[in-house]
Amino acid sequence: MSTYVGESVVTVLGLGPMGRALAGAFLDAGLRVTVWNRTPGRDRELLDRGATAAASPAEAVAASPLTVVCVVNYDAADAVLRQDPVTDALKGRTVVNLCADTPARARDTAEWAATHGIRYLDGAIMSMTTTIGTPEAEVIYSGPEDLYREHLPVLETLGGTHTHLGEDFGRAAAFDIALLDIFWTAMSGYAHALAVARAEGITARELLPHAQGIGAIMSPLFEEFARDADDGTYSGELNPITSAVSTMAHVIETSESHGIDASLMRAAEGQARRVVGLGHGTDGITRVTELLGRHLR
Repeated sequence: MSTYVGESVVTVLGLGPMGRALAGAFLDAGLRVTVWNRTPGRDRELLDRGATAAASPAEAVAASPLTVVCVVNYDAADAVLRQDPVTDALKGRTVVNLCADTPARARDTAEWAATHGIRYLDGAIMSMTTTIGTPEAEVIYSGPEDLYREHLPVLETLGGTHTHLGEDFGRAAAFDIALLDIFWTAMSGYAHALAVARAEGITARELLPHAQGIGAIMSPLFEEFARDADDGTYSGELNPITSAVSTMAHVIETSESHGIDASLMRAAEGQARRVVGLGHGTDGITRVTELLGRHLR
């Protein structure tokens, strides 16, 4: 697959759990892989499986036409990529940046890459480390579609679903941020719920099947709320926001009676009460979307 005779097909910078999973999937697909990590020693298993270790990031990126970066964030990526020897070695080659960060940072990195003659795709991994190389993996990308298509045969060896979301370099990161918002808000809510349950003498295992039932109803609600938000209907037919305010208040009262911080729910209740105060009490909870977007006056 490589257009650079005698070189590796792909370089992986960053060998944390996800980076090792990416490099391992490339190796499993029979690709020639070069690896580099700031902390020594994390490449041993990959070297045993046939990867080539680079002594420096400049040597690593020079080894392949395609470099996949997977470090903790763009500060860490910049610390590696924006060194003069690395930047020079990347000229004319492609970087696929799979670090997690903001849409603004993704666009800034794309501008930097263009200034230095580096071909660039931004991306985000939407699944757990254990899914890489399996049909359950999911990776999203943004940037030039022709560049995405060019490297797709290599990227697809990571398994699962690969989706190009558009030419705007920040679009993949924007999807990632929105989805992380759902995930971490939900996980924080679950942790809070476990604390309230424990205070009431309910174990996490006792609550679990009922919590899973709540989780099961979320997907169809997401679909319904997506239509409401895009169409601007914000229907409260099933559950008006006045009812939501009442139940939120019950959670707050119970939490605080046990000395449990209820600031997360207080924030949600405050937003809902503002919507009611603006005359939209018969609407659904998605009316808050408009409030947060500062479109509701």
